[in-house]
Amino acid sequence: MVFLSQPVASLTMLESAFAVPMTVTFEQAITLTQSLLDQLAANDLSDAELEVAVSQLVQHENGARGFFVSYLTDPRPLADAPSPGLIQALRSSPEPVAELLVKNLAMATAMAITHRRNQNEDMAQGSDRVQQRVMGLVQQVQLPIVPTKLAQMQASLATADGPYQAFLERWGYDAEQRQAIAQALSQLLESP
Repeated sequence: MVFLSQPVASLTMLESAFAVPMTVTFEQAITLTQSLLDQLAANDLSDAELEVAVSQLVQHENGARGFFVSYLTDPRPLADAPSPGLIQALRSSPEPVAELLVKNLAMATAMAITHRRNQNEDMAQGSDRVQQRVMGLVQQVQLPIVPTKLAQMQASLATADGPYQAFLERWGYDAEQRQAIAQALSQLLESP
């Protein structure tokens, strides 16, 4: 149960201002998340309000995807220290959140290598930052399903089979990228 320090009227206004329709598009979710982050940076959004809005977003596949794209890549340090409300919101939808955390970890790890190959260190550092943010979220959210999904991704990397094989093939990760992804997965699987 969440106890709000704000009057119920302001929560109702937030819910109507940030109501996420069942048919939310990926682009709408990115825009909504950016607006949330802007308000958070300006101290115009309480942690309870953030929790309500993010909980609504991550209930939907497009909403969750758009949230993570915007949140993880935001250049401000907001995503480096997620609030308790944000962590609670992510816990509210374990399956899509776990799936996207694992995929975003793989993608950021592989893209850092791609950017370095292209001598684009700024972009590589951005991918490194996303990887670190995902690893931090995995450790803080503590969803019971995450270790299973991490192990499934690791098995797909090792056997070229399993639930993540199509994902890995779609992105065309090479041996070096797959090795780096496996190392990142191992780090999380071995941490307490």
